[in-house]
Amino acid sequence: MTTKIHQIGLALVTAGFALAAGAATEADVEAAFNPYKNGFPSFPGLAAGTVVNKGNVEQFKDALDPGLYQIVKNGWDEIKVGPTTQFAMDKFYVEATKKNLNTAKLGAQNGEITGFVAGRPFPEEPKADDPRAGEKLAWNFKYGLNWGDNAAIYPFYWKYRNMTSGQVERTLKFNFHFLNFKHRVQHAPVPEVTPNPSELFRGIYVKVLEPQDLKNTQLLIQRYEDDLKFDDAYLYLGFQRRVRRLATGQTTDAFLGADLMIEDFEGYNGRISDMKWTFKGTKNILMPYYNHNELQLTDEFKDPSGYKFVDFGGQGGCFPKITWQLRKVYVLEAAPVLASHPVSKRVFHVDAQVFNINRTLIYDRKGELWKTFTIGKSHPDHHLPVNKGTGIAIDDSFSMIDVQAKHCTTGQFKGQVDPKLNPPSLFQVQNMRGGD
Repeated sequence: MTTKIHQIGLALVTAGFALAAGAATEADVEAAFNPYKNGFPSFPGLAAGTVVNKGNVEQFKDALDPGLYQIVKNGWDEIKVGPTTQFAMDKFYVEATKKNLNTAKLGAQNGEITGFVAGRPFPEEPKADDPRAGEKLAWNFKYGLNWGDNAAIYPFYWKYRNMTSGQVERTLKFNFHFLNFKHRVQHAPVPEVTPNPSELFRGIYVKVLEPQDLKNTQLLIQRYEDDLKFDDAYLYLGFQRRVRRLATGQTTDAFLGADLMIEDFEGYNGRISDMKWTFKGTKNILMPYYNHNELQLTDEFKDPSGYKFVDFGGQGGCFPKITWQLRKVYVLEAAPVLASHPVSKRVFHVDAQVFNINRTLIYDRKGELWKTFTIGKSHPDHHLPVNKGTGIAIDDSFSMIDVQAKHCTTGQFKGQVDPKLNPPSLFQVQNMRGGD
């Protein structure tokens, strides 16, 4: 009996050592949120002020993702390099990560997680020999700081463009709103919005302001805390004056005729369980991070506040006129679980510090490159006064290029981290029926 007790005790001690060896540490947290503590990445011949164009792109090929390389090689756009800078994260989010270190565990199947409270669930460096490393990165993105607890793009201009002729086919003006119901860290109420009887994790609410034929069209997405539950999505068409629930498959249709599907919003707007996730490695590549107020901006939209939006140029006017930084990036592949999905895979380039998806390559069912997606990020301290000091990198521009159809949809944002713009009542179906 004594020998058996001794063996059990030894096994428990051994398991404890194994757990400790694999557990994340505060040093991991520090490295996750400050990957540039020991210096910024470099690439031979690449410095702030360098312009990567068709003439020199081969020299810098390994500093570009494959889609961006192809764009520059084709002569569609050139990349202006800016200095790599710190995008220090919201201190409340960092503290939540430290406080809840090692509480989150992956469940038995993809889409299951237990013990998650708040912060970045898996701050440790991903390991190539970890078969679920990709899944952990996906959870880090889902529970990341994209827009924080609540924010709005208010307003948000989309343009549909013919990439060959440069013709702007249509301009839409939206308001986009985002709210985390759970795992909140900064803005009251913390840690969650109550009551929340449906156990929602997040809401996205979209309203079209222009043009007249689409005015008051609204989209509401309600994402459940349980990732294995399908999102609820509702569409209100102003001219029909009724709300209809979207079938699950409609999130992969072109949204209002754009080159984006609902599933593309924010880089990836689906469930973890909808994809098979594979970590493909770590790279230092150019990413669309910049200081908004230091760019050459357009005054096209005459915003009453005097705010100016990111300008566009390049082939067909499809490319944001921004500067790019050499940054540490995780390459993450997402292959749909369902064979009926219109894409065969997405390759996400996830910024290691901010943990947002800022460059995406989308492949069609034949495995050929179909679309390339850029979401530009401004430092919050070089943007609107309301964003200063928030520690939330501001979505500021986007470009979705259909490289096969030579067509693009571009976005120009006025992002505002302002809880007052995002009351919980906005994210309920009843709100959509409020009339014009």
